This record gives sequence, C-alpha cells and structure tokens, in this order.
Amino acid sequence: MSRIGNKLITIPAGVEINCTASNEVTVKGTKGTLTRQFSPLIDIKVEGDTITVTRQNEQKHTKQLHGTTRALINNMILGVSEGYIKVLELVGIGFRAAMTGTKLVLTVGYSHTVEIDVEDGVTCECTSNTEIKVSGIDKQRVGEIAANIRAVRKPEPYKGKGIRYKGETVRRKEGKTAGKK
Repeated sequence: MSRIGNKLITIPAGVEINCTASNEVTVKGTKGTLTRQFSPLIDIKVEGDTITVTRQNEQKHTKQLHGTTRALINNMILGVSEGYIKVLELVGIGFRAAMTGTKLVLTVGYSHTVEIDVEDGVTCECTSNTEIKVSGIDKQRVGEIAANIRAVRKPEPYKGKGIRYKGETVRRKEGKTAGKK
C-alpha cells in the first residue's frame, strides 16, 4: 500500500490541469507550463479541485509507479504555482561567481575559470560574489543544474572550501597534526 500515492492532491487557485486518455498531464500556472507522460498502469482523475491517482493492479512495479506518479504531479503543480529555488554558496579565498550573458563563470581555485551554460527554463543569478541562486519551475532541472555547479568544486573536509548548498553542513576532519604528541 502506497501512503504517498493514496494522498489526494489539491489544486491551488490559478492552476489548470488537463489529463488526456493516454495519461499525458499538462499543468498551466502563473509561472509557466509543464507537460509529462505517465504510465498507462496508473489512472489519473481530475475531480473539481482535487486529483486522485490510483493503480490498476497490485503488482510490485505498479505499486512503485503509484507513489512516484503522485509525487511528480504534485511537484509539477508546486513548480508552476510557486517555483523552485536552490541557493549555493562559494567558500574559499578568491572564490567568486559572475554571470556573463547566459553563462555562469566560476573562479574556484583552478588555473582557469569554469563556464557553465544555463539551459532554458532555469535561471541563475549571482546575488553576491559568493552566492548563486538557481530557480525554475521544473524541480528536476533546477536540482540537476545546482548539482552540476556544486560538482565543479565539492566542499572538502579539511578546510571546508568549495561550493555547497546554503545551510549544508560539511563534516570536518582533523589534519595530520591531530594525532601527534
């Protein structure tokens, strides 16, 4: 039994949802439009201001799709109504970020600058030299771009330098001198 899949999804004001017979769901909101194709093993019913997601059988694969489908539809609704934001911080001496056109330019301790192309549907802005804000309506794409930026220079455990999510705690290690007496 999927506890997530059985929960009803409430549709906020200003959001329109269209579901075709082939399980293609289109969600329109104030921030944009998202479309996604879902498995035919799952039934999606839009009734008034709620959405019900049910499964056709009790096979393991169908049960797995049940909760996933419900979560994806809910994320689509939240994306077009509120949007998603990931904030990254650069920690280190001389570490900085800047936007040049649609490219994010990072100076993070390498001999060269690192340029990252920001794809359509996702916006990056540098609120300061050491803070990057990634925002958009698709949760997966926002998270993926934020993870790609973080992967340029992951936070290291000895000095804590690198690119990290805002509020992320980096587990610190003691250096070699900690064991000497």
